Amino acid sequence: MFEIDGLHWYALYVRSRYEKKVHQRLLEEEVVSFLPLLDTWKQWSDRKKKVSEPLFRGYVFVHIDIRKEHIKVLDTEGVVKFIGIGRTPSMIAARDIDWLRTLTREPDAIHRTVATLPAGQRVRVLAGPFKDFEGVVVKEGRESRFVVFFDTIMQGVEVSILPDFLMPVKGRIVQPLHGDSVIESGLSAVEKHFLRL
Repeated sequence: MFEIDGLHWYALYVRSRYEKKVHQRLLEEEVVSFLPLLDTWKQWSDRKKKVSEPLFRGYVFVHIDIRKEHIKVLDTEGVVKFIGIGRTPSMIAARDIDWLRTLTREPDAIHRTVATLPAGQRVRVLAGPFKDFEGVVVKEGRESRFVVFFDTIMQGVEVSILPDFLMPVKGRIVQPLHGDSVIESGLSAVEKHFLRL
């Protein structure tokens, strides 16, 4: 069924509010699982408590050999499907998983998650905890905000950063088209195709 051999990262779409349960069950089944969590403070009328919330609602990541382990993963309670094109699960770059790990270690810098890639200048981060990240600047000033977008799951994270740490990536301006589609000048035809999916 699947032609891909070896261990790769994949994204799972899971039932609402099942992210932690799915993650725990996968670990119990000895599946390498990653759930990006952010520590936040919740205020109730009588108390305040620190809680860990999923960075992206509805997503859990697994590092598996898809040919050998896809049935076991899909049989896990709460798992809806693999994220992909048609029936083919999309591989997640190891770099993206590393970036997600870094983002979750810097919760104070994160403003919100976004579901569309915004228009703006593509930049690379030169220093600090997000060094070598690429994103799109959405607000400039004393403290810039830029969005790191993960194409495979169509989710992004808006992050605060000092503008001195940002360098424009030449010829890479993201421009909106009609609807939610985007196109990036300077991209190959293949890259443009995947941005539209």
